[in-house]
Amino acid sequence: MSSTEFPAAGGSQPRGPVDSSRVPRYAGPATFARLPRLDEVGRADVAVVGVPFDSGVSYRPGARFGGNAIREASRLLRPYNPAQDASPFALAQVADAGDIAANPFNINEAVETVEAAADELLGTGARLMTLGGDHTIALPLLRSVAKKHGPVALLHFDAHLDTWDTYFGAEYTHGTPFRRAVEEGILDTEALSHVGTRGPLYGKQDLTDDEKMGFGIVTSADIYRRGADEVADQLRQRIGDRPLYISIDIDCLDPAHAPGTGTPEAGGMTSRELLEILRGLSSCNLVSADVVEVAPAYDHAEITAVAASHTAYELTTIMSRQIAAARAQEAGNK
Repeated sequence: MSSTEFPAAGGSQPRGPVDSSRVPRYAGPATFARLPRLDEVGRADVAVVGVPFDSGVSYRPGARFGGNAIREASRLLRPYNPAQDASPFALAQVADAGDIAANPFNINEAVETVEAAADELLGTGARLMTLGGDHTIALPLLRSVAKKHGPVALLHFDAHLDTWDTYFGAEYTHGTPFRRAVEEGILDTEALSHVGTRGPLYGKQDLTDDEKMGFGIVTSADIYRRGADEVADQLRQRIGDRPLYISIDIDCLDPAHAPGTGTPEAGGMTSRELLEILRGLSSCNLVSADVVEVAPAYDHAEITAVAASHTAYELTTIMSRQIAAARAQEAGNK
């Protein structure tokens, strides 16, 4: 099985995806975008890693199968991204790092496992593109990123706030990661925003508590009324040049665009709006990202998985472009 190789910044040769003109897209292992495994290339600038964990959900389970569903849907991704005028797999070495195996019967242990594995991958110099899994995993990922960059800016795309305190007395769930992150001091509270929120809450106090933590809110209705470009501009201004982590719960999309998720809410954004907002953030200093809560058992014709794979592709493109630009600048300074 042959792979297409591309020239990269600095003269190295990243190994790209399997050549679809020689091997049909539906054949062979389903790595993300048909890219090489990390053990095949030895190192990666962007490591795509799965976390098949969903023990923190409060409604429909199944996100443990999300990472592999996204990988399957990513078979149709191609090497050139015209929306960003970039070939992400030529600009940097992107590789599939497989899955982080976390204990499904012990949430606290699972959180520790994900954090340790993320530490190891980030320690190689890679940025992470994580495929969940439920949103519980965002907390250990943020802990790990903050060890490297200090408190980070956060853009949280989600129908829900995920800043609640506990569920049934449990501190670590898919509805609590960002409250824990604020409490632990790993987020830059001057640069936090939810994007795409909507739907009923337990009470108005939810919004009051969220505001006290430093979060701004861009609702799905805001996106509809103001448009993707204006929203992206607002988010860029809020983030500035801070190290940025983007966490995307696929339920930020309307159920028409993402039926395969655990806690769907009516009135969400379209997949087009999500992708356009992300493209508008390409100048931000994106240090890692995740896409979570894809639950393929509720999906239809891979609608949700396709949307998630394209979302991860845009995020990977942003990181690859920034890595290549930094290398080019470094080379020019020598």
